[in-house]
Amino acid sequence: MLKIHQIFMIKFLTLFIGALLVSSLISYLSLKEIVLNHTKIELQNSILLIALDLEKIDNLENYATKVYNQIGVRVTIIDKDGLVIAETNADKRAMENHSNRYEIMQANQEKFAHITRYSKTIGADFLYVATKIEYKDSFLYIRLATSLSKVMSDFYSLWFKLAVTFVVIILLAFYVSKIIGKRIFYDIEQITHYLNEIANKNYGAFIKTKYCYESLQISLLLKNLVKKLSNREKQKRKYTAKLRLMNKQRNDILSAISHELKNPIASIMGYAQTLQEDAQIHPQIREKFLEKIVSNGRKISLMLDRLSLSVKLENNDLELNLTTFDLKILAEEVVANLLSKYKDRQIKISIDSCILHADKTMIELVLINLLDNALKYSEREVELICHENVISVKDRGIGIQEEHIEQVSSKFYRVQKNSWDNSMGLGLSLVNHILKAHGASLKIESTFGVGSTFSFSIKSVLKN
Repeated sequence: MLKIHQIFMIKFLTLFIGALLVSSLISYLSLKEIVLNHTKIELQNSILLIALDLEKIDNLENYATKVYNQIGVRVTIIDKDGLVIAETNADKRAMENHSNRYEIMQANQEKFAHITRYSKTIGADFLYVATKIEYKDSFLYIRLATSLSKVMSDFYSLWFKLAVTFVVIILLAFYVSKIIGKRIFYDIEQITHYLNEIANKNYGAFIKTKYCYESLQISLLLKNLVKKLSNREKQKRKYTAKLRLMNKQRNDILSAISHELKNPIASIMGYAQTLQEDAQIHPQIREKFLEKIVSNGRKISLMLDRLSLSVKLENNDLELNLTTFDLKILAEEVVANLLSKYKDRQIKISIDSCILHADKTMIELVLINLLDNALKYSEREVELICHENVISVKDRGIGIQEEHIEQVSSKFYRVQKNSWDNSMGLGLSLVNHILKAHGASLKIESTFGVGSTFSFSIKSVLKN
């Protein structure tokens, strides 16, 4: 199979040689016609010169010979009856009457008559030019003729020179096409190498075409394609990383669910089996066991509710139930409920009366999660502060390492050493989604070993 530069050279040379052949044929025919016309004009001019001296000439035969010797063309003089009275190239006595010859008859109608014909007398093709001239109170015909072989000899000589020129041009064209072919081949090699690099995912490969505008266009298109492929590869890697993270998160949630549900389920099963096996158990102990079963059941229900709520918030499937309420009253209720759980702890509230227009249940859940986390991971007093429309929960606990701060609010995220809530890693993720739905965001500031501050703005939900 031929290479593209070889195909180009063959096509180029074929078209060029074909064009030369066609032009050669046209020029051959045109040049031949030009040479014949030029010869006709020369003969006509020669006849006009002869006519100037003819009136003075008495011996026409000698004059014809003299003319022949001077200009080298056959001279025939014919009288008005068609008899040949002078001939330079044959015996006039053996020649037929010429009154019926085409050029003689045509000379009676036109100033000059032309014809190309085979001469039986000489045995060769001649170009004849004849005219009718007045001579001594009568008239006669002067006919000049030149051999077509001589005319064609001159033509072929000229044509040979043109043919040599054509051959030189063809050789030059072959040389030029070879150079062009090499340059095209260079550009093709560059493009091929670049494509191989792309196939090997080397998107930083370099391409430089030098000669063809089309090659430059192709290289630019390839560069744009490589840029898109590179971006797509980056997106693919990001997507793959995202899938891996999602798989890890799924594994984390399964692990978290298994871990968080194991204890309450084990408690429920233990208490239930004890009640089942001992029908005579004391009523007070039975009542205590039933309370434990209900308590653990509620804990499981709460975990599942929070997981469902997290999914709805993440998918924007939960509609907010906006109401107007006092943040101070809500905060006091939340703190009172938490202190019933953490009886030996203190929560300091620094919030003035502040009317919000938001989903009260969701804001309550935000406060519960933030305060619950603070109480779990600190042993000292926790503060709930509202300053310049920013709610902050401060603790003096173990804090969060800097590399974990951005991730702790992600869904199912858990620091290996610390579980930031007991709800499968959903607490801060819920907070994030709820605040986002209210046009706010969670800000975390923490120093490891010193404490943490979780804060958010309430400007977007303030009642005007």
